[in-house]
Amino acid sequence: MGDTRIPGPEPRPDGGVGAITAAGGLHQYQLRLHAEYGPVVRFQLPGTATAVSVADPVLLEATAHLNERPDQLFEFLAPLCEAGNLQVIPAAEHTPWRRLLLSVFAGRPSHERHFAAFAALTTELADGWAAHAAAEPVELQKDLTALTLRMICEYALGGSAAADPDSVITAFEDVLTEYLGRLYEAPVPGTQEERAARAEDALAHLRATVDRVVAAHRSDGRTDRSDLIGALVEAGAEPARIRDTVMVTMLAAHHTTGVAVSWTLHLLARHPDVAARVTGELDRVLGERAVPDYPDLRRLTYLDMVLKESMRLYPPGPYGARETTDALTVGDYEIPAGATVFYPFWAVHMNPEHWPEPERFDPERFTPEETAKRPRLAHIPFGIGPRSCEGANLAVAEAQLVLAVLLKRFRFRPVPGHEVVPVERFVLWAADDIRMLVSPRAPA
Repeated sequence: MGDTRIPGPEPRPDGGVGAITAAGGLHQYQLRLHAEYGPVVRFQLPGTATAVSVADPVLLEATAHLNERPDQLFEFLAPLCEAGNLQVIPAAEHTPWRRLLLSVFAGRPSHERHFAAFAALTTELADGWAAHAAAEPVELQKDLTALTLRMICEYALGGSAAADPDSVITAFEDVLTEYLGRLYEAPVPGTQEERAARAEDALAHLRATVDRVVAAHRSDGRTDRSDLIGALVEAGAEPARIRDTVMVTMLAAHHTTGVAVSWTLHLLARHPDVAARVTGELDRVLGERAVPDYPDLRRLTYLDMVLKESMRLYPPGPYGARETTDALTVGDYEIPAGATVFYPFWAVHMNPEHWPEPERFDPERFTPEETAKRPRLAHIPFGIGPRSCEGANLAVAEAQLVLAVLLKRFRFRPVPGHEVVPVERFVLWAADDIRMLVSPRAPA
């Protein structure tokens, strides 16, 4: 049968680059493809021989076991890793590494260990907004991704980075600017040689910082499974793999959480009735407290529904990809071995069969009753299967904390005339940021 029966556009001499560019990126292209050709689509994806996109959550179940990623699509991250690109390491090596990460990232002890520091960093941002926001709008993406980078630095490096967190943050941003600039051909200041040298120096600084943290762990003899580097040291991970893990953790957690919070505040500012329900819940749960404790997060059920609906409409990472090792049957189609299976999260989340009026913002979609009516994979902001995001639980806790602190203190209003346009920049970004007027809320 082969993949020729799978519907899709006619092949183009440029390998599909022109069609993706004309659509405004892969995420927009996938929406168009599935609207035209249905839930399973064959398409051209640069760097792959055969690519098939699946946007139906029931059909996705047939692919959920896949545990290999296509090397070419993640090649741009290879320079960040010394011991092999962690995004594409073989399944046999990936599985124990993932198990270790989940033991740290997914557990309550790890979240509670860092919660007070996360709350302090968020309060520091809120204090800055309170002092200056009346004079000019805030840029949500800029400020919130800076906050979440500080949070993940604290998480991954602990107090050892606290002496000079700005140097770590600057170095990481230099690295990110260079490698994502290459991927998206974005304009970056300086010559190619100057940019490469700056990124190399920054990467060396980050690795040296991690080495100091590792040395401190080994000298004091303590191990703590709620501490990322402590768990890696205890597991006997090689120094290069520890450095790589910290780098990839910072990369994965930096933009995504800040962007998720930014899109949520964008939606709430345009739906004041929903925002009022959120702040009402915050006032009931927190009373006069400005910051939740970790156990409070479980009681903020409506805030959780709002965050889930926001990540449905604006998934921070808009797609994922796996590689078939054997031929795979998906519905009426057979996908050959060696093909790229593309997960278009945004198209899955906008599938009208499972999300009536998919463009409408409606947190009530995530009541327990409504959730039970949908297929398991209808909402996949963190991916699916054995390569899904290990830090999903941590990211949600961070986002809930930041939203709780900011919405308890402030009212958010859109800047008149400012257009918010989603674009693809590794994450689902707003082209000209999300500018917001911020004013203090009246006391509860």
